[in-house]
Amino acid sequence: MDKDLSALVVIFTEFYYWVTVVFMFLIHVGFCMYEVGASRRKNHMHTLMKNTMVIPTVGISFYLFGWWIYSAMPNGPGVTGGLIPAPFALPWSELMSAHMGGTPVSSELTAADTALWSRLNGVFFAAFLLFSWTTASIVSGDCIERIRSGAFWILAVLIGSVLWVVDAAWGWHPAGWMVAKLGYHDAYASGVVHAVAGGFTLGILAVLGPRIGKFRPDGSPRNIHPHNPWLVTIGIFLIYTGFWGFYAACNIPMFDVQAGDGVFFSATTIYLTPTSLSAITFNFLMALSGGMLATYLVSKGDAFWTYSGGLAGVIAASAGNDLYHPLQAFLIGAIVPVIAYKLHYYAERRFKLDSAVGAVAVHGYAGFLGVVIAGFMLWGYPSSPTEGYAPITPWGNFIGAVIMFGGLGLLPGYVAAKILDRLGLLRIPREVELAGLDLSLELQREVDATEIRKDVAEQIAAAPAAHA
Repeated sequence: MDKDLSALVVIFTEFYYWVTVVFMFLIHVGFCMYEVGASRRKNHMHTLMKNTMVIPTVGISFYLFGWWIYSAMPNGPGVTGGLIPAPFALPWSELMSAHMGGTPVSSELTAADTALWSRLNGVFFAAFLLFSWTTASIVSGDCIERIRSGAFWILAVLIGSVLWVVDAAWGWHPAGWMVAKLGYHDAYASGVVHAVAGGFTLGILAVLGPRIGKFRPDGSPRNIHPHNPWLVTIGIFLIYTGFWGFYAACNIPMFDVQAGDGVFFSATTIYLTPTSLSAITFNFLMALSGGMLATYLVSKGDAFWTYSGGLAGVIAASAGNDLYHPLQAFLIGAIVPVIAYKLHYYAERRFKLDSAVGAVAVHGYAGFLGVVIAGFMLWGYPSSPTEGYAPITPWGNFIGAVIMFGGLGLLPGYVAAKILDRLGLLRIPREVELAGLDLSLELQREVDATEIRKDVAEQIAAAPAAHA
C-alpha cells in the first residue's frame, strides 16, 4: 500500500507540473503581444522576434548549465558548504532524456535517483525554464525600439540562465543558504524572479539610454503611448492567466508535512512549508484587485497603468501570499503599485530613465518592496521545516532584497551593458532607430511589391498579342 501511495504521489506531481507549464507558456505569449502593442509600427517585427527568440536562446543555455546551477549551488558555494553533486542536472545525464526508472546506467546515479527523477526531472526543469523566460521577457519590454537583438539575447542568457538561477539556488531552494542563515522568505518569487529582473533591467537602461524623442529639448519627458492598446490589454491578461500557472509551479502539490509523525498531506511552498491552493487563490485575486483599483485611481483611469498595476499588486504580495490574510494581500497589492508608479515617474524626470513599459517599476520596485514587507508581516514565522534554520525577520528579507535587486540584478546588468556598449554592440544606430528597426523588412516588401507590379504590367501588355 505504501508503494502504491508513493507511486500515486510521484505520478500526480509529474502531471501537476506538466499542467503548470502549459499555463505558464501563456506568460510568454502575453509578453510578446504586450511588447508589440506597446511599440510603434515601424518596430513591430523586431520587437516580436527579439522576445520570441528568448525561447531557443535561454532554452538551450538553461538545458546546458542553468538547471545544474540551481541544483548545485544552494550553499553559495562557500557560504554554508561547497557545490552539491547534481548528476541528474548535467546535460549528458541519462535523466535529462527519456527514462522510465530502474537500474541506473551511470555510476553517479542511484536507484533512488532514477526512481524519482525519471518522472520529475523534465517537468521541474520546464517549470524553472518558464521562470527563466519570464526574467528575460521583463528585460525585453523596457528595452524596446533601441537595443540590438544580439545584445539582448546575450543579456537574456545572462539573466535567464545564470543570475536568476543563482538567486533561486540561494533563496528559493529548500537548502538555500539565504533561507538557512537569513530566514529569507519569498514564496512566489517577488524577489527571486521579479526584483532581480527589474534590477538587471535598470542596470541596462542606465547604459542604453532613452529612445530618440522621449525627452524634449528642455529635458521634460514625453509619453510615447502604446501603438495598439487592445493588444496590450490582451497581452497583460494572458500574463495574468499564466501567472496562475506560475503560482502553482511554486508549490509542491502533495507532501507529507508531518515529517514522520503520522501522515498529513498538504501542498507546500518551495521551502516545504505548508500552505494550500485555497489560500493562494484568495490572496492572488485580492492582490490583483488591489493593484488594479489603486493604479486606476492614481493614474486617473489610464488603461496601461491600471493593468500594469494589477500585475504589480500580485508581484508585491507574492513573497508572503502563502501566509497572508486576503485583506493583507489586498492592502499590500494596493499600496506598493502606487509607490512603484510614483517612483517610475520620479526616475523618469530625475534620471532621464526611459523604462518603456514600466518594467523596472512593476517588477523591480514592486518585487523589492514585496520582499521587504514580507519580512515585517511574517516576522517570527519559520522559514523552513528544517531544524536550525533562521526564522523570517525584517533584516533577513531586507538583505535578501538588496542581494536580489542590487547584487544579482542592477550591478551585473550595468556591467554587462557597459561591456556591450564599449564593443559597439548594444544600441541600434541612430539612423536605423529613426527610420525604424523593421526598415530592411519594409524595403524588401517594397521590392517584392514592385516586382509583382512589373510582372502584372508585362502580363497585361502581352495579353492582346496572345489573343491576336
